[in-house]
Amino acid sequence: MSFHQRLLQDTAAARQGLLATPIIQGALRGQVSLPSYIAFLTEAYHHVRHTVPLLQALRAALPAHHAWLAPAVDEYIEEEAGHDEWILDDIAACGGDAEAVRHGRPGHATEVMVAYAYDTIARGNPLGFFGMVHVLEGTSVSLALMAADAIQKPLHLPDSAFSYLRSHGTLDVEHTAHFATLMDAIEQPQDQADIVHAARAFFRLYGDVFRGLPLPQPVASPAAAPAQPAEALA
Repeated sequence: MSFHQRLLQDTAAARQGLLATPIIQGALRGQVSLPSYIAFLTEAYHHVRHTVPLLQALRAALPAHHAWLAPAVDEYIEEEAGHDEWILDDIAACGGDAEAVRHGRPGHATEVMVAYAYDTIARGNPLGFFGMVHVLEGTSVSLALMAADAIQKPLHLPDSAFSYLRSHGTLDVEHTAHFATLMDAIEQPQDQADIVHAARAFFRLYGDVFRGLPLPQPVASPAAAPAQPAEALA
């Protein structure tokens, strides 16, 4: 079994924990609201804006025996640049305050996930960051395009409100094939174990981001007419 296949197998339970979060399951059923979608985009901005700095930190931390990974990391850096601005454009297209998001703070779960990513690179095995890549890109491939359609239709939002979800759903299909080849080239058991460990952690941490989003509030049905007293019906 290749390492990428084992990575998928060994993180399958953690992945299901993420996909089972109520807001993801609800969104796929069309149970959505504009505040929930803007809240998702807000948290996405606050972790996506760290993608390039994290990749740069990973590249700088690569040990000499992993210098062969540098061109692949450079490619990721080039492709990920500017995606945070796409999210702000989506927020504006939804009628949200993009500048308030830009200058605001993330939710606690997002802040912890980003901090864990930096800590993995600085204090642990830098290759563990590929666990985050596995989680975010794998989730995009599984959900992004389906979620975009499920959210857009009931909310009647323009296509311009979905540049992040739709672009990542398409791009990450290509990225995952490249990622699989890259992972299969990592042969040292400790590196493999550290990537699996980090991926499990990131599935949990990313799940916490979704668990912290506001759930759409059901639309109240019209109140039933009050029951008439029996004598009034006589």
